[in-house]
Amino acid sequence: MADKKEILAPSPIEKIKDESAYLRGTITESLNDPLTGGMRAVDQVLIKFHGTYQQQDRDLDDERKKQKLEPLYSFLIRVRVPAGVTTAAQWLAMDDLSEQYGDKTLKLTTRQAFQFHGVLKRNLKRTIKEINDSLLDTIAACGDVNRNVMCSANPFESPVHAEVAEDARKISAHLTPSTNAYHEIWLDGKLIEGGEKEEEPLYGKLYMPRKFKTAIAIPPRNDTDVLSNDLGFIAIVENGKLTGYNVTIGGGMAYTFGNNETYPRVADVVGYFPKEQIEAVSEAILIFQRDHGNRSERKNARLKYTVDRLGLEFFYAEIKRTNGIVLAPNKAYSFETMGDKYGWLKSADGLWHYTVFVEGGKLIDRNGYLAKMAIREIATIHKGTFILTGNQNVVIAQVEEGEKSKVEAILKKYKIIDTAKISLLRQNSIACAALPYCGLAFAEAERYLPTLVSKIDQLLEANDLLQTPISIRMTGCPNGCGRPFLAEIGLVGRAPGVYNLYLGASFVGDRLNKLYKEMVNEEQILEALAPLLEDYAKNRTTEERFGDFVIRKGYIKATLAGKEFHN
Repeated sequence: MADKKEILAPSPIEKIKDESAYLRGTITESLNDPLTGGMRAVDQVLIKFHGTYQQQDRDLDDERKKQKLEPLYSFLIRVRVPAGVTTAAQWLAMDDLSEQYGDKTLKLTTRQAFQFHGVLKRNLKRTIKEINDSLLDTIAACGDVNRNVMCSANPFESPVHAEVAEDARKISAHLTPSTNAYHEIWLDGKLIEGGEKEEEPLYGKLYMPRKFKTAIAIPPRNDTDVLSNDLGFIAIVENGKLTGYNVTIGGGMAYTFGNNETYPRVADVVGYFPKEQIEAVSEAILIFQRDHGNRSERKNARLKYTVDRLGLEFFYAEIKRTNGIVLAPNKAYSFETMGDKYGWLKSADGLWHYTVFVEGGKLIDRNGYLAKMAIREIATIHKGTFILTGNQNVVIAQVEEGEKSKVEAILKKYKIIDTAKISLLRQNSIACAALPYCGLAFAEAERYLPTLVSKIDQLLEANDLLQTPISIRMTGCPNGCGRPFLAEIGLVGRAPGVYNLYLGASFVGDRLNKLYKEMVNEEQILEALAPLLEDYAKNRTTEERFGDFVIRKGYIKATLAGKEFHN
């Protein structure tokens, strides 16, 4: 039914966007201000649309306060990589930039993007320009726009995978903002006099009410967590040919502690359309959210809340009215996993592809583990491409038969983890960046999850479960960057060393988990999991997943809709 909600005043962020001259604001003046390492408050909002966030090193906050210094401000830069595919030259360029301007870490995100941390303001423009010189960019990697478009990891696996990856790139190009501000500010492009004269055909002056995320998955692998996105597409393959897509709307992982009007949500599968319509359908759904999303309360501004507020009947009527889109009934599909295929895979064209496990998506040469150096060395000889996955891993793709032994020799030289030697829990783990840079984080994630997994592995080994697939995800806050509410074991930071423990999501990404224990430390987490894993080992049915088991045994109720998350 139509929206009868009282019209409220727009949020302050809407005013900032409206007065920004299409995302220009005073970013240039902030960059040139030598008196601070940070940006003006208004510009901190606008630079997100350009692909960067202002952060500070929270590990150093107390010491700098003692010295009466401002926080050590720096910037996160996120690099768009539609469908996750980069060349070897681009990989080397990103590696070099992380060493030269960042904190020497190359972060692989859960949205198939590169991320730099620790870039100082004086190096910000130079870094973004050099990213563009590599033929990648950062525009719309953050902000109230369509973000990096995800796609099932390996486009070279089959002709269908290649076709779907190309569709991801089409969507990305079609939904990219048109403002020339990005080129003016970062690439010294020609200034458009009076930016107000400019137009944004899709977005208008106010852009989206909130972030807008898009992904495509190819069954049976849901390696993009497609149902966690505002907009998703599930490829339908018939007789080996891509015929079209089921479209999904209204997914999203973030919620706010203590605010039950916010909740994570799994998307609705709302219909099928022929593959030729993918740009038109994408545009229609973006326009629906642009026009009907909540612009007064940002915590309720995502498409998931718009769908729950207005209903699917209104949605169907609107996309037909505005764009002439009429969806057919859903077509059958089935997911088996959210994980990646590790190790070597040979495609029909005779090329090889090797998926490297990157714990927490963090590539850094430290403590004798030199994965970053190993992939750098491979990139210097590699004739193919690299693919970033939604599970924070990297695929060394399109390796010729004669080059395979060279890649293997480098992996062996640097002792890169053989996934056959690590638990399936670790292989199915995700962690957000969290501390020290993220201002929203209450607790550790990326730096701590590997240690906790090692301790849970001891419980798994005692119950002969090390090679049983179980998904685990940890974030430093409930904003959901690591999609913790789709993990069979989800951990969300509440305070330093303290987490909420969630259980009962499905292994394929189509059901949320639910709060099992609140405010628990490491010892309490292990105490809570120990009897559950022992029971699971003894009493599971054939092929029963851990998330399904804890529901069947009554440890936790199934969460079948976002609004049931708090019940």
